[in-house]
Amino acid sequence: MRIFLFALISFLLSACWPSSISFKDTGSMPEEWKTFSVKTLDNNAANCPLSYSPLLTEQIKDGIQNNTRLLLNTQIGKGEVNIEGNISSFNVAPLAIQGNDNASKNRLTISVQFTINTTKPKEESFNLASTRFADFDASVNLSSIESKLLEEINEQIVQDVINKLLSNW
Repeated sequence: MRIFLFALISFLLSACWPSSISFKDTGSMPEEWKTFSVKTLDNNAANCPLSYSPLLTEQIKDGIQNNTRLLLNTQIGKGEVNIEGNISSFNVAPLAIQGNDNASKNRLTISVQFTINTTKPKEESFNLASTRFADFDASVNLSSIESKLLEEINEQIVQDVINKLLSNW
């Protein structure tokens, strides 16, 4: 009786056991997608640092490679997923105006427009507009904390791109 019960439990548990375990989420991406490419983003924002476009482009590449199963294709436009876009806005604006007309906080806002083209399973084009911001004290010079703020904003923009790839909405 014990052998029969052990065999039955083993059979039931083996039917529920996952066939593979991975830390990379395949999400709802089509199986045909194996590689991606990212064209260096165009910088169309007036106040944007010149180094920002290549920085964000590299972080997008790293984010997709580290969080999806897609592999980077270094030939632009030759992947199953091809991403291009432009930085359309880079603004610093006062946020919390106090009684003496001075701001206690400022907000750095960055907007990026993406076009995501896919070649498989069918040719499609998706647009994604990502606008993200980070607040900082008005008493602090932007140049002293700019890299920290850009890192914070870039993480959010990269996540927007990954969410678009995984959800296809």
